[in-house]
Amino acid sequence: MSVYIHETSRTFHLQNQQFSYIMKVLPNGHMGQLYFGRPIHDRENYDYLLEKCIRSHSASPDLLEGFSLEHVRQEYPVYGSADFRQGAVEILQENGSRLCDFVYRGYRIIEGKPRLTGLPATYVEDESDAQTLVLNLSDAVTGVELELFYTVFREMGVLTRSAHFINKGSKAVQLTRAMSLSLDLPDDQYDWIQFSGSWARERMPVTHRLSEGIHAIESLRGHSSHQQNPFVILKRPRTDEFSGEAMGFSFVYSGNFLAQAEVDTYQVTRFMMGIHPTWFSWKLESGDDFTTPEVVLAYTREGLNDLSQTFHRLFQNHLIRGEYRHKVRPILINNWEATYFDFNEEKLLAIAAKAKECGVEMFVLDDGWFGARRNDYAGLGDWYPAKELLPDGIAGLSEKIEQMGMKFGLWFEPEMVNPDSDLYRAHPDWVLQIPDRKNSLARHQLVLDFSRPEVVDYIYGLVSGILRESRISYVKWDMNRSITECGSQAYPADRQGEIFHRYILGVYDLYERLTAEFPHILFESCAGGGGRFDAGLLYYAPQAWTSDDTDAVERIKIQYGTSYGYPVSSMGSHVSAVPNHQLNRITPLKTRAETAFFGTYGYELDLNRLSEEEIADVRKYTQFMKDHRELLQFGTFYRLRSPFESNEPAWMVVSGDQKEAIVGSFRILSKANQAFMRLRLAGLREDLLYEVEGMGTFYGDELMGAGLVTSDAATGKVGENIMPSGDFSSVIYLLKAVK
Repeated sequence: MSVYIHETSRTFHLQNQQFSYIMKVLPNGHMGQLYFGRPIHDRENYDYLLEKCIRSHSASPDLLEGFSLEHVRQEYPVYGSADFRQGAVEILQENGSRLCDFVYRGYRIIEGKPRLTGLPATYVEDESDAQTLVLNLSDAVTGVELELFYTVFREMGVLTRSAHFINKGSKAVQLTRAMSLSLDLPDDQYDWIQFSGSWARERMPVTHRLSEGIHAIESLRGHSSHQQNPFVILKRPRTDEFSGEAMGFSFVYSGNFLAQAEVDTYQVTRFMMGIHPTWFSWKLESGDDFTTPEVVLAYTREGLNDLSQTFHRLFQNHLIRGEYRHKVRPILINNWEATYFDFNEEKLLAIAAKAKECGVEMFVLDDGWFGARRNDYAGLGDWYPAKELLPDGIAGLSEKIEQMGMKFGLWFEPEMVNPDSDLYRAHPDWVLQIPDRKNSLARHQLVLDFSRPEVVDYIYGLVSGILRESRISYVKWDMNRSITECGSQAYPADRQGEIFHRYILGVYDLYERLTAEFPHILFESCAGGGGRFDAGLLYYAPQAWTSDDTDAVERIKIQYGTSYGYPVSSMGSHVSAVPNHQLNRITPLKTRAETAFFGTYGYELDLNRLSEEEIADVRKYTQFMKDHRELLQFGTFYRLRSPFESNEPAWMVVSGDQKEAIVGSFRILSKANQAFMRLRLAGLREDLLYEVEGMGTFYGDELMGAGLVTSDAATGKVGENIMPSGDFSSVIYLLKAVK
């Protein structure tokens, strides 16, 4: 890992064993992009990569002959001078101009990685694990200075980017566009992969070939959203799961975002990612500063699995914090789909008691335990226990659960309020709203104005009070609606463009305070399921409820798509009742469990309603997860067959020493007299002999080359050891190296 500085040619070369990233100061003082890709030898001068050209109808800054910003690759471009493509930055000035001219002034190198104040970001604990280059630029007219941060991680193909603005001028300005990353690439030969969906079908991979024009995904919902995830992959057309060049961009942020690729008519691709500029502005008085959230850029030449594994390792080791960073997750049961709002303490204790018999380690009480909350019309914001349901409160219930030998968890939705609540009646001005405009309701609730510190302080007081007085080991933090009418009565007109971002900063502040005071509590983020599943929240909550859709067949697709950018240990996954509450589909208990194994694992049903045979299976699956969760949650994950392309999707995890592996193979629909089947495995050592439980021993090269024979009764084979077949079926294969 090195940052090479060549003063004479004013060239910067960031390099590790996975990539090289090369920039230089352009003739007009702006920063130019020369190269990003496989590592190449360092040299004093790469000017041959700077192709300066004046084409017809081009403009040249400062009458520089043979040089036009329109046809040069740049690091942090500006629209409005000689570049007609979309820019990374825009500053509204007193005279109405939005033009700026950030010229290189110098640099500094930081060993390690500085933290971003008030924002989640990747980190290192050992300074030798990363090196950071900071480029200093300034705009002479406004006096605004710009710092561009580039951090190279030593052991991974990862470069992180963010920008820091400081107004050192005498007049206030409005920052109206501030991307975290801009990257100009020399060609357009890329497939763009986005992860789209909606509630209950989040993060479905969608692939497009880049072409001239703009391709973008975004969220203007106030959260990263079910619809588009702030994660994009650009890959070469022939790149697949196991070979080829690809780069991934993950935004470490939970609010409005924009990710776009602009391809010009000369096939240059400009990728940008950052806070969405719509409804965004940030007033910088003299002396004020603003830091953009971080973008993680990962690069590989070894295919999409390797790209995903890079993100998994980075997030598990350098983003997630606290006690559960490397700790297996407790097996829990949540009462929501078992009872919804219809419960009392007796019913809850009965569910917990049965779960305890089955080996479950934690009971989680979901919505409906507080205030007047007997349905979703009332009570949000009134975080005090409903004594008619829980005579001894949360403190008493949590103590009774712990006396059973289980841990206790609790649901909150701290960012929301019902109009029918004591909180709203006392503070109607504490919700996001715009004067003289009607508020929109969603799920019968409004959004608290977390841009106001006093609102965050109040909610912190209520939630922390419950956590202090009770025996709580887990918190499920929900957020069940998007933001509308985003305005605040606490800020003047020229700061209303700050509210979306200030809201997210308030969310982060509350998370930071609670996780710091209660480091033993496992926090799980949730936003109507997977509506805020992003790298930003992984910094505070090491796992997220992957989707409200608990159907096993749909979860195969959702978890498969999520795995492109997020580790298995971050995916909340439960076994729920059938018929499924979202799809009304009936799937085998075995398939529901074996799908949920590849996540945090838990139950979302009343086990008292199962048959004795089913209870025996629950005990078996619970024990299996306990025996193997270290490998399942922290092993190296491989996608083998896609549920979007195959009727028999498959994936696997491999231990760090490659001596153990678990394969999950699934069938969506059974077919009559179907072809023989083989499943090529991955990640094994070629020279090791593996025992596949119940099937025999095979060398790693056999299993990865010839494949594992997975033919079952659907092929017409018969015999004692032939797997049965059927719709919505699954098989788990256990591999262990033979000594």
